[in-house]
Amino acid sequence: MPHKDKQEASECRARWNKKNKNILTISRWKDWGMKLKEGEDWDSIYLYYVTCEECENCGIELTDGCSSDGRTLDHDHSTGFIRNVLCRSCNLKRG
Repeated sequence: MPHKDKQEASECRARWNKKNKNILTISRWKDWGMKLKEGEDWDSIYLYYVTCEECENCGIELTDGCSSDGRTLDHDHSTGFIRNVLCRSCNLKRG
């Protein structure tokens, strides 16, 4: 019987994660030290992030995967402030 409870809990958690992807993503950004500038809000940043279709540096079409054209939210590591949405390749080059 415990196996079924664990499986149900796992499925429930997976459903919640899928439904609340924005909460999980924003939480991860905060954990990484990203900060908002005055007048910005996390929900608007998230919406822009998920709807941005092209890298703001090279113009390549963005995907949701982990490949070089995958979407990333770029930020300044010294200040924590968010800069823009880039492909993984441009984000790695920027450092």
